[in-house]
Amino acid sequence: MKEAGAVGRIWTFPELSVLLIFGFYWMPSERQVGHTMLCLTPSGFSEHRRAIRLCQDQFENLEKHTQWGIDFVERYTKFVKERSEIELNYAKQIRNLSKKYQPKKNAKEEEESKYTWCRAFFTSLNELNDYAGQHELIAENMTSQIIAELTRYIQDLKSERKTHFQDGRKAQQHIENSWKQLEQCKRNFERACKEADRAQQYFEKMDADYNVTKADVEKARQQAQLRHQMASDCKSEYSNYLQKFNQEQTEHYHTLIPNIFQKIQDMEERRIERVGESMKTFAEVDRQILPIVGKCLDGMTKAAEGIEPKTDSAQVVESYKSGFEPPGDVEFEDYGQAMKRTVSETSLTNSRSESKPDKSSKGKKLFFFKKNKGSNPEDFSHLPPEQRRKKLQAKIDDINKDIQKEMDQRDALAKMKDVYVKNPQMGDPSSVDPRLAEIAQHIDKLQAELQKFEGWLAEVEGRMPTRSESSHRQSAVFETQNSTPPASNSQDRESSPDGSYTEEQSSELQPKAPPEPEFDEFEDDMLPTIGTCKALYPFEGHNEGTLALAEGEVLFVIEEDKGDGWTRVRRNEEEEGYVPSSYVEVFLDSNAKGCYLWD
Repeated sequence: MKEAGAVGRIWTFPELSVLLIFGFYWMPSERQVGHTMLCLTPSGFSEHRRAIRLCQDQFENLEKHTQWGIDFVERYTKFVKERSEIELNYAKQIRNLSKKYQPKKNAKEEEESKYTWCRAFFTSLNELNDYAGQHELIAENMTSQIIAELTRYIQDLKSERKTHFQDGRKAQQHIENSWKQLEQCKRNFERACKEADRAQQYFEKMDADYNVTKADVEKARQQAQLRHQMASDCKSEYSNYLQKFNQEQTEHYHTLIPNIFQKIQDMEERRIERVGESMKTFAEVDRQILPIVGKCLDGMTKAAEGIEPKTDSAQVVESYKSGFEPPGDVEFEDYGQAMKRTVSETSLTNSRSESKPDKSSKGKKLFFFKKNKGSNPEDFSHLPPEQRRKKLQAKIDDINKDIQKEMDQRDALAKMKDVYVKNPQMGDPSSVDPRLAEIAQHIDKLQAELQKFEGWLAEVEGRMPTRSESSHRQSAVFETQNSTPPASNSQDRESSPDGSYTEEQSSELQPKAPPEPEFDEFEDDMLPTIGTCKALYPFEGHNEGTLALAEGEVLFVIEEDKGDGWTRVRRNEEEEGYVPSSYVEVFLDSNAKGCYLWD
């Protein structure tokens, strides 16, 4: 800065304006200005414009950065939302999988629930369903604790950011307007100084010219004084506005702008802190369900450890055991002593041809054996004794449950009737009587059915053999079939179809051809016998193609069990049929070729 000196001294703008970079301000004193003509150079104004432009650039940078921060929060919110949707879809798929393999409400479910490995699987399905519920809880907590909170915060953040930058733009606009007003005062002062200088020079020129009248000189002097007064007024106006501008500029760059920048900085720090808290919550939501997920997995492990192979195998044995005792040893049966002569092939052929019925009679005796297993008898007589006992017991339990249910309903209606009797306004007591009569009739019907099944159960339990009884029966059969009559009495005995020998008054034994089998319309000859069998239990044989049995009855076996549980037997020449294999004891004869004796 140059020293203040004589008239015509030129003052530079930095001496009258603001040193923006360092924040210092300088204002010339009244003594220094005096009546001096001030000349402002354009360099100081350029520096101030550069400062204003720099401030605007900083606002634009902060505006871009804060907008990028808001975009990041929105992107993170979208990320959490997609994660929540993934958890929901996963939980839905797990629930559908668990539901798909859940047992159906039928008899098969009751059968499966007996085994520990089935129960373990059902427990695992239930635990898996709870596991899916924890993933639904993750999605719910993320939605409520992160997505909803961040969505509200983003709205508040946008509003706060908008307010701060609006305040900044207003401050910038105000300082720019003040700067323009200062420039206008400066230009007015500069123009007034130039006009005062020209008026002073014209006055001096007129005063030195002797040819000019005194009036012209006085006029020029007055004009110069007027111009100097105008310059002095412009100087005062400029000086006052400069002081005002400097104060506003000081407040702008030291108070307003720093406060706005500080608010923006605080806003940005709060945004970053909120993002960090959301990320922490994102992890905590998963951590909170880990104990329950661990319990679900422990439940699956415990269910798997509870599987008992021996118990399950014992259940299978209990479910399918028949109640029969294993047969005893097969004794030797000697039929040689009962034969008087050797039956030749020719005589056997002739006997078979003689005993073969004609075509007309064959059509009348021929019938088909059918195993009609579609409709089982009501008393389950088609089953082995142990299985039949279980079925009857289960049926009795079901009937008892139905009776109890009907009785509970009857008691409830009776109480309702009592209430109606005591309080007629609540209802008509007689309106309950038809329903009570219907229930009573149904109970009587169920009790009658219960007595019927209990009778069958008592019959089965009374006839089921123990090991000693079974052995006694087998030995009795063997003794009966293996008893050999003396040779002297062979003429007085004949062979009966049940394999035993009875006393008869016939003179001799005549071999007979076996009767024709009547099970197939495409065969002309009867099947030969391959052994005998003894009925252990009675069998009614209601179905077509079956043969009724009496306990202890001995029959001929003409076809073994093919794996379907039925054995084909013959009682006499006219009666053939199928009987349950579990109801008879079979004694196969490997020497039987279809030759046996008839009277």
